[in-house]
Amino acid sequence: MSPPRRRKSQPRGSRSSSRHRAVAGAAFWGTHLDADADVEPVNVPGDPTALVLSLGPAPLPGREMIAEHYFATVYDKSAALAIALAAAADLLSSDADEVL
Repeated sequence: MSPPRRRKSQPRGSRSSSRHRAVAGAAFWGTHLDADADVEPVNVPGDPTALVLSLGPAPLPGREMIAEHYFATVYDKSAALAIALAAAADLLSSDADEVL
């Protein structure tokens, strides 16, 4: 019969604790919550693909057109979801009603 296995000990400082991860997240996002802060309203983009298309065609030889189509679909869907979230939070600008 073999003896029971022992866990290998990790070198000191290599373990990440939940406390360390919480502090790292707080450092990134911040801890100050200000409910009175002014939030800028969200504007609806005229063309969600404009910025990415300004970079030029995708570097996919022979498939530039189909890639552009799929990328545009993803950008449109993500813009629609962002607009829906902004509307749900009552953050749409007054100009957004004219565009929608």
